Amino acid sequence: MSVLRASERTIPVRTLLVAAAVAMLAAAVISIKDTLILVFLGVFLALVFEIPLRAFMRWTKWGRGISATIVVLGSAVGVALLGLLLLVPLVGALRDFLKSLPDLVQQLQDSDELSWAGDSGAAENVHQGASNLADSIPDAISSILGIAGNAFSAGLWIFTLLFLALFLLIDMERLRGVVRAMLMPVAAERWLGTWERITQTVSRWAIGAIVIATIAGTVQGGTAWLLGSSYALALGLIAGFLDLIPNLGATIAGFILVPTLLAEEGLTAALIMLAVVLVYQQVENNLLSPTIYGKAVNISPFFVILGVTIFGALLGVLGALVAVPVTASLQIVLTEVTRTRRAIIAEARAALEPPLEEPGDPATGEPAAGSTV
Repeated sequence: MSVLRASERTIPVRTLLVAAAVAMLAAAVISIKDTLILVFLGVFLALVFEIPLRAFMRWTKWGRGISATIVVLGSAVGVALLGLLLLVPLVGALRDFLKSLPDLVQQLQDSDELSWAGDSGAAENVHQGASNLADSIPDAISSILGIAGNAFSAGLWIFTLLFLALFLLIDMERLRGVVRAMLMPVAAERWLGTWERITQTVSRWAIGAIVIATIAGTVQGGTAWLLGSSYALALGLIAGFLDLIPNLGATIAGFILVPTLLAEEGLTAALIMLAVVLVYQQVENNLLSPTIYGKAVNISPFFVILGVTIFGALLGVLGALVAVPVTASLQIVLTEVTRTRRAIIAEARAALEPPLEEPGDPATGEPAAGSTV
């Protein structure tokens, strides 16, 4: 009886301690959320640079340290120079487009094709939403570009991110050696192979996404320019950026580009733009993506949308952009973790299947030669 009472006293205390530990851990994670996001992005960026780094090392025959420094810092300098050259015209074009949204919506309402929607409540809501967007977003862009304190904070954040990725790249082989030393040979090779597949997935996705987004923005923005749009640069930027969001981005871009051309240049230009968007989507889905990505991000469209939704809710736009490689990496890890169990289940199912019967002679009904009865 006394033993039972002792156990009754200790179980609640243990439960309370576990609950308190979980609560403290959750509070600690929330308090350093920004730091954890920075670390996550640093690891992600290191995996992105891993494959280009290997190619650079094969080309130059240089060591990993100097090669990683050149690749990472050289890429950062290149992006910064590109930003200095293109940031002002791109942001200016995007701001002009957003400021013109109410006028474009009004032109759509006044057009012959959509005049029937001019008096509807939905049309009024769209017009009001466009006005609010036109008032808020350009001011926000100007504020972001004009505040020196934010620029300093952003610079410090980018500096930390780059050097996290750089030092991880330099130490990558040593970390592989640590994994190899801590695990038995079979397990070490198994998990190092998983590590390599994740690296291939993340790096190939990032490079492919940039290439495909550039092609999408060039094709659709160039088409808008040929059709006479005054906002071709902004439309190309929007199309390229949205194309980074898998499955949904190209469709959303079409809902922006086609009405804009309809408002600016009329029905013929809008139909041409719609045809270009639809044809490009097919080319991207059936030619560009399989060729550039290969099997690096071979996951179900349902899980792509699920990953975009979940990581978008956690990390915003950034989460939606990295959802595909993160989801694919989780799929790789899950596949490896369940490999042994799947093999056992496959063996059990094979044992339950009846053996195949030997084919007999169709003329006599006797078993085939060499078979046993």
